[in-house]
Amino acid sequence: MAQLKCIVVTPEETALETMADFVALPLFDGEIGIAPSHSPMIGRLGFGEMRIKSGGTTTSYYVDGGFVQVANNEVNVLTGKAMPAGDVSKDDAVKQLEAALKHPASTDELLAIRDRMVEQARAQIRISQN
Repeated sequence: MAQLKCIVVTPEETALETMADFVALPLFDGEIGIAPSHSPMIGRLGFGEMRIKSGGTTTSYYVDGGFVQVANNEVNVLTGKAMPAGDVSKDDAVKQLEAALKHPASTDELLAIRDRMVEQARAQIRISQN
C-alpha cells in the first residue's frame, strides 16, 4: 500500500519526519484529510490537532498555524510550533486563554492579536481533553 512522507518543520527544528497512511490537518477554515495520491495543494494551517495514521496507530500533535504543501505523496508542514498532543497542558492553556481575554483590543491590530491568542489557547484546551 502506498504511503505518505510527512515532514513537520518549525523555526527551531525538523520536529517530525515519518511515513504515514493518512494525515489530517487543521486548516484556517476547517480540516483536511490527506491520503496517498492526493492532488498537489498548498494550504494555510489553523491552530489545532494534526493526526497521523500509520499501521493502525494514530499519533496526534498540536500545530500552531503555518502552511502545508502536498505533492508527490509528501506532506510538508511549516508551523510555528509542533508538539505531541500529550505534552499540551490544559492548565497552561486555560491560563493562556484567561490572559488573552484580558488583552486590550482597542484597535483592529490589537483585536487581531487577541483573537489569535484566544484561538491558540482554545485549540490547546481541545487537544488536552482528548
